[in-house]
Amino acid sequence: MSDKWIVETDKLRKVFDGVEVIKDCSMHIKQGTIYGFLGMNGAGKTTVFKMLSSLLSPTSGTAKVLGIDITSHSSEVLRNIGSIIEVPIFYEHLSAAENLQVHLGYMNKKNIDIDKTLETVGLPSRDMKPVSTFSLGMRQRLGIARTIIHQPKLLILDEPLNGLDPMGILEMRDLFLNLVRNEGMTILISSHILNDIEHIADSIGIIANGKIIDEVGMAKIKSKTLNSSLEEYFFEKIKEKLEYD
Repeated sequence: MSDKWIVETDKLRKVFDGVEVIKDCSMHIKQGTIYGFLGMNGAGKTTVFKMLSSLLSPTSGTAKVLGIDITSHSSEVLRNIGSIIEVPIFYEHLSAAENLQVHLGYMNKKNIDIDKTLETVGLPSRDMKPVSTFSLGMRQRLGIARTIIHQPKLLILDEPLNGLDPMGILEMRDLFLNLVRNEGMTILISSHILNDIEHIADSIGIIANGKIIDEVGMAKIKSKTLNSSLEEYFFEKIKEKLEYD
């Protein structure tokens, strides 16, 4: 793996039924950082996430995750990432702990402390209620628990804070920062709530109409040169793109 990039794509494309949904998409994510992936609805964020997670095959271009080509070594990629993409799906008749146990079996991981992981995301470890009784916020917490329990190197999180109350959002932001600083993980995260990204991201990428139009460090956005909030910067870049097109 490159010392610099844990995720690297070059001219990535995805075509569905003759329509180019992702076009000339180049992304660069440093190891041990949080990368905020921003875009309007339908911009292509989830499609990119699915390609990086080997759930979709690119039409053309290249993508490496952990230095591994996602098209030729997808099983190796999957062992080393945790992901929430769209709505997390669970075995509804099983408890939170039982769902995590099934996931660990699938990942061929043993001797993992399930109770500790549940407590980390704010779920009671001894609660045997089926997931079918969980609130949206509890399901989202369980989804996050499932992404981290097998100790992956990269997290790919598509709107992971949906359904959480303000305290839950704060707790998860702190968790993500801890995972990067103390557990050595890297996080690729999307959110429509730009304030959440602004608080935790080291850098951001903005996608519009299937193409990444900007990658920039948060430090630069907040610098004296730009002196912008993330919201101001994001809408300025989207406006420039619309005017250019």
